[in-house]
Order: sequence, then C-alpha cells, then structure tokens
Amino acid sequence: MRFKPLWMALAVAITGSAAFAQDSRRSSHCLAIADATPGIAYVQKASWTAPVPEFSVRINYVAHATFLLQTPGGLDVATDFTGFLGNTRLIPDVVTMNHAHDTHWTANPDPAIPHVLPGWGPFGEGIDHHLDLGEMLVRNVSTDIRSQFGGQEDNGNSIFIFEVEGLCIGHLGHLHHEPNDQQYAAIGRLDVVMVPVDGGYTLPREMMVRIVDRLKSSIVIPMHWFSGFALESFLEEVQDSFVIDRRDSSFIELSLRDLPSRPTVVVLRPEWLRDASE
Repeated sequence: MRFKPLWMALAVAITGSAAFAQDSRRSSHCLAIADATPGIAYVQKASWTAPVPEFSVRINYVAHATFLLQTPGGLDVATDFTGFLGNTRLIPDVVTMNHAHDTHWTANPDPAIPHVLPGWGPFGEGIDHHLDLGEMLVRNVSTDIRSQFGGQEDNGNSIFIFEVEGLCIGHLGHLHHEPNDQQYAAIGRLDVVMVPVDGGYTLPREMMVRIVDRLKSSIVIPMHWFSGFALESFLEEVQDSFVIDRRDSSFIELSLRDLPSRPTVVVLRPEWLRDASE
C-alpha cells in the first residue's frame, strides 16, 4: 500500500519558504505563451501507486470532477474533494473544493490533510490561495456561482491552477459563467485543463467550447459529463479543432516536453482509487 511516511509530511511542512520554492520547482510559463516540443509520447504506468517519473505529472481521473495529481517528489493533490477517493487509505497533501453542489466538496475533510483549500470565502468576498509547496504552487482565480433559485454569489467558486514540473494545469471546477478578460489574464496559459462538459449544469456546451478555444491548452480533459451522450456531444463540437485521444485508462503521465504539437482532447475513464494488494 502507498502510505506517506512521517519524513515526507515534515518535508512538505517546511518547504513553504520562497527561497526553497524557487530552487526546487521548475519554472512554469502560466502567464506567458510557451513553445511546446512536438510529439505526443505519453508514458503509462501500471498503477497510480507506482512512483511518478522524473519531470512528469500523473493525472488520475477519480470520479465526477475529482482528479488526483501526483508528482515525482510524492505530493498528492485531490481536486473537488468530497471526502472519498475510493478504497484507499491515502491522505492527500492538498485538497481543493468548490461548493456549487455537495458533489464537489465536503464539510468534514479528514483533519490529517495538511492543506484544505475551499474555493470560496465569506459570502461575496471570495478567497485568495497561493500555496507554495516547493515542488508545486497551487493558486486560484475566483468565479461567481448561481443558486438554484436564480440568485448569484459573487466570487463564490474558484478555478484552481497547479504549477508543477514546468506545467500549468487548470481545473475549471463547477464553472457558471465565462471568465471575463481580467479572469482570463489571471488564469494565464494552461498546458492542461480539466473541463466540465455536461452542457447545462455548469454552462451551455457552446459556451464551454468557446472557453476551451480561448484557453488554447495543449491538452483538454473532459470531466463532469454524467453520461456518454454529454461527452460525445462535446467531442463532436470540438473534433474539427482538436485531436481526439480516447484512453481506456483512468490516468495519464505527461511532461512539458511531451505536450502534443496539436491541441488534443484526452478522454480518461474515471475510476476510484484502490490500494495495491500486498
């Protein structure tokens, strides 16, 4: 089984200084346009419990809008965390949450989780995260959410961005409106973006396609699709602009040098985590 030893927890706790972060994290280009090396040579491992290769990031699609990001240094980060990742005793180092619906957050995260990052603050005020763990920087861009009765909470949700191994990875969360110019600028250039493609619970499909086109990410990973119909409808909309890469697995490993020369939609199959049998 994959457990986090005490030394690793201590290491994570003491690596927040700016000096260490600058020395240990590969610089990213989130707020600039980068030249991607042509090629689409992704490396697949046998299990999410295996070590992550050097200079790479593993992205596991767990369920709904929950992903587990893993780094070579052993960081585990769960997005839209509901309190459950599967049949595993894994304690993530960081969890992010959005509170549009209870399928995107939990009121009772495990107190052993070192960093719990809600995507909202006091009503209407939003929240600002800039968590530097040395190997990874986690930040957010606040967005608005609507209620089921037609109301709106300004800055009530967040897009989370993870800068790691030179890559900029974004998770749009339960997005309820197209970002404005200021928000697009704050998001910056995303190499990889997880996008809700349900077509209604978040945003109409044509609006989500417009967002994806503007972000110009090298890799788009659909999430929050509920049914094959929603997923296939999204793929049909973007197939003229993106290469469609369907995977039978729930995870992908990639590095900055492996980004595709053409924008690509990578379809992963969600799967709950399960500890490796002894």
